[in-house]
Amino acid sequence: MLHPSSPTISLFPRVARFTTLVIPLFFSAFGWSAALPADLVWESNDDDPVYADPAAQRGGTFHDFMSSFPLTLRKYGPDSNGGFAGYIREGTLPLLATHPLTGKPMPMLANQWAFGADHKTLYFRINPKARWSDGQPVTADDWLFTLKMMRSKEINDPWYNNHYSTQISAVTKFDDHTLSITSGTEKSREDLLESLPFSPEPSHAIKLTDNWVKEYNWKILPVTGAYEVGELKKGKSVTFNRVKDWWGDGERYFQHRFNPDQIEIKVLRDQNIAWQHFLRGDLDTFPLVMPNWWHDKSKTPEFDKGYIDKIWFYTQTPQSPMGLYLNTADPLLRDLNVRLGIQYALAIDKMIATLLRGDYQRLNTYGSGQGAFTNTDLRARPFDPKLAREYFAKAGFTRTGPDGILQNDKGQPLSLSITYTTQEHAQRLTLLREEAKKAGLNLDLNLMDASAGFKSMLEKKHQSAWMGWSSGRYPAYWEHFHKVNANKPQTNNIMNIDDDAITALVEQFDKAFDFAKKAELSRQIQQRLYELASFVPAYQVPYTRAGAWRWVKLPKIPATPKSDLLYWPLDGTNSGYSFGGLFWIDEQVKQETQAAIKSGQRFPPVTLIDTRYQQP
Repeated sequence: MLHPSSPTISLFPRVARFTTLVIPLFFSAFGWSAALPADLVWESNDDDPVYADPAAQRGGTFHDFMSSFPLTLRKYGPDSNGGFAGYIREGTLPLLATHPLTGKPMPMLANQWAFGADHKTLYFRINPKARWSDGQPVTADDWLFTLKMMRSKEINDPWYNNHYSTQISAVTKFDDHTLSITSGTEKSREDLLESLPFSPEPSHAIKLTDNWVKEYNWKILPVTGAYEVGELKKGKSVTFNRVKDWWGDGERYFQHRFNPDQIEIKVLRDQNIAWQHFLRGDLDTFPLVMPNWWHDKSKTPEFDKGYIDKIWFYTQTPQSPMGLYLNTADPLLRDLNVRLGIQYALAIDKMIATLLRGDYQRLNTYGSGQGAFTNTDLRARPFDPKLAREYFAKAGFTRTGPDGILQNDKGQPLSLSITYTTQEHAQRLTLLREEAKKAGLNLDLNLMDASAGFKSMLEKKHQSAWMGWSSGRYPAYWEHFHKVNANKPQTNNIMNIDDDAITALVEQFDKAFDFAKKAELSRQIQQRLYELASFVPAYQVPYTRAGAWRWVKLPKIPATPKSDLLYWPLDGTNSGYSFGGLFWIDEQVKQETQAAIKSGQRFPPVTLIDTRYQQP
């Protein structure tokens, strides 16, 4: 399942292979442009390993589920940043992505790129084969329009307005298939490769109006990826269809990928109900990351008789900042002593050791797995009820009520409301609630529908939130920590951090040219966040696990070291890497399995634990 996601930072090592310069070209959309620099060195990457399986079969329908129906099909504007956003955003490919095995840039919509001498500009040659799903060619005009769109007030999206006004200074068209994108500041080559090759919008299919948000709420737009939205059944399901004669089928890194003809995503609001659908074969796969699902719930005849396989695959992915986000604009949580007390009142280590079987690891800071950008000197504060009470006393909570919960002189009980959106987390939070009573703290657990809950967080209506953001190869801080995003609805600063010190560090981080300096600033930002005590780190999961009916096939090496999920049907570029779409449906094995179920035939049960990418 996806975490709510937002744009993140990742990094490409420089590729070694290149070609030579080109003849200058011009365009006259708004007068003559400058010529292409004569000394450009064009680079490409056609030599990295192909990680899909030539044995993959095309066809069939992949059946998946989500916990709530999306609030919109828009990628931008109000309500667009929920869990379903991953499907919509990956419909349109970026210019480049990162190869999941080598870390080098790999072609997507562009098949060549070159660096400008100004340390700010990247030049791209668009693959002339690239087409929108309605047959229209992908051209440089799409990026010109996208820049205009992202800066427009019509989309009602402050994050994109700011990012494309400050981080992107210009898009220049040289001809239909040649363009450049210029950064707002000088950056290293690695940073330019990450921050500039953004995805385009179809300029021929969008008209910006004052009523754009409403008009495009459910409008299906053409895409450049392998799947487009097909049928919508409001509140019930969304179906994606594979694009007929997709332009990317013959391209090196797209071959043998995106194999099902359809992707059907049903709305099943309760995980236990979804589990029953899975055991009946109505869903093809089911996530088993949660320990009780892997260890206990999978003890069923369907697994024992070999109809469903279990796969545990260790990865090397950046870890989500999963934990408790405290809304510092809340009257109670404005007090640093209260926030510090909460840090010591949560028995997260006990939760991991007992309910989570020790499968998960304690997270110590805001995410991990990002190399020198992670502050490894920080350690999450341990459960210490006595120390928690000392901090609560400094905040004025010195009296104990008849229920054991601390009160202040006005008789106000020390109570914290936690908004969460995953039913399976109720047991974990219940354990934390019972242990927190030892520190005199009451936890009020507030389970909400995924879409409604995340909307509540973005609108800053929560007191605290138990959740995790998706994470890129390197951290993104501006939208989460900069004070310009505090106390505003529809921004990702859900902790409402309004702190001059962390804002200054974030601004330096965004402008830093040297990556060693950038990493140092990242560690300082994490240190300052630790001092603010507005985020309680929970846990990290350095692997992915799933159950799958035996007709859902994976390559011999089931996934890449950067695979967040084993059975993600799209490209995976939300994480910065291109890793998804590797599985396929074997219709013959499906018929064989269905016949075996009817006849009572068994197969050898399969539990695969792959540690090839496990980190020490």
